[in-house]
Amino acid sequence: MASITANWFRVQAGLKARWVAVAAGVALLAGAAPAIGAAGSGGSSCTPRTLVLSAMPIELGPLLAQEKVQRTVTVAGHDFFVGTLRGQDVVLSLTGIGPVNATARTKLALHTFRCGHRPGIKAVVFSGVAGGDWIGNVIVPDRWTLDHGKTFIKVDPQMLATARRVAHGHVPLERQAPAGDPACGCVVSPDSVGTVTVTHKPVVEVGGAGDTTDPFSGRALPCAPGGGDVFGCEPCILQSHAEQATQFGAGVMPFVDPSFFTGYFSSTATNGNYVAEDEETAAVATVAHAAHLPFIGFRAVSDGGGDPLHLPGFPVQFFYYRQLSADNAATTTLAFLAASAHR
Repeated sequence: MASITANWFRVQAGLKARWVAVAAGVALLAGAAPAIGAAGSGGSSCTPRTLVLSAMPIELGPLLAQEKVQRTVTVAGHDFFVGTLRGQDVVLSLTGIGPVNATARTKLALHTFRCGHRPGIKAVVFSGVAGGDWIGNVIVPDRWTLDHGKTFIKVDPQMLATARRVAHGHVPLERQAPAGDPACGCVVSPDSVGTVTVTHKPVVEVGGAGDTTDPFSGRALPCAPGGGDVFGCEPCILQSHAEQATQFGAGVMPFVDPSFFTGYFSSTATNGNYVAEDEETAAVATVAHAAHLPFIGFRAVSDGGGDPLHLPGFPVQFFYYRQLSADNAATTTLAFLAASAHR
C-alpha cells in the first residue's frame, strides 16, 4: 500500500477545492434527482462511469487517495467524487452503514448520473470489510442474499471472471495491521504505523454466497459529522479538524444506544453458510440488478480467524483490524479496475 500512503497528503490538499453541482433537497432522496451528465471535465460527450461504493470513511479512503478527482458533485448533502481510477472513469461515494442507507444512496447515484435517457453509470462495485474466515482475506462472493437465503442476486459473470484472474495473479495484500486513523486527524497516513501481524497470509477468494443483514430493523442509521473513520459522514481527508475537535464525541453519542450494540455488534460473524456477512452489499446489488447494471462486491475480512491477540470476535476484532481489511479490499478493487480497463 506504499502508493496509497504516498498519495494521502496529495489528495488531502487537492480535495479541499470542491465543485458543487446540485443542491436539490430532500426530494432527491425520494427519487426526484435531476440528471447530471457523466462526462469528464471539459468533455462534451457523456461517458458512462463505474460507480464504486463503500459504507464507511475507512473503506473509501484508500480508493479516494488513488483517484484523480475531476470534480465533486454534491446532491442533498451527499458527495460523489467524479474522476478516473486505474484507467477507469469512475464515481466514488459513501453509502453509509446499513442496508437502508445503501439502498437510498445507490438509487440516488443512479438518478443523479445520466447520459440523457441512458444511465450514466455502466457498472457498480462495492469495496469494504466484512465478517468471514481469515482476517485480511478478500472475499468475492458470486451471489448475495438480502433475505437470509430465500433469494439470491448473482454477481455479473464477466466481472467475476476478471476477479478470478486478479485472484490468480499477484495482489499485494497487507498482513501487518496498521494502527489507522480512527479520529480522522490526518496528521500521519493511516498506514504509517504498524501493529501486529495476522497468522494467516491473506489471499483473494472468489465464489460462495454473501449475506447482508439488517441489524437496524429497517431504520436508516445516521452518520455522525466529525465521527471518525467508521461513523463519519465524509472520507477522513474531508472531515475538518474543527469538526473533529468539537463534534467527535457528540457525534458518536447516537451510537451509544443499546439497540445499536445489540444489533450491529452481533451481526457479522459468519454461520457457515456464507463466506462473507455484512450490512450493505446485497442491498446495493438489488438496486443494480433492478437497473440491469453489472455488479460485484469485494469484502475483506475484519473479524475472523488468524488473530494473534485472540481478541473476542466482533466488534473488538473489527475495530482493531478494520484498517488492514479496508486496505486489502481497496487493493483488490484497484487491481480489478485495472484489469477491467485492459480487458
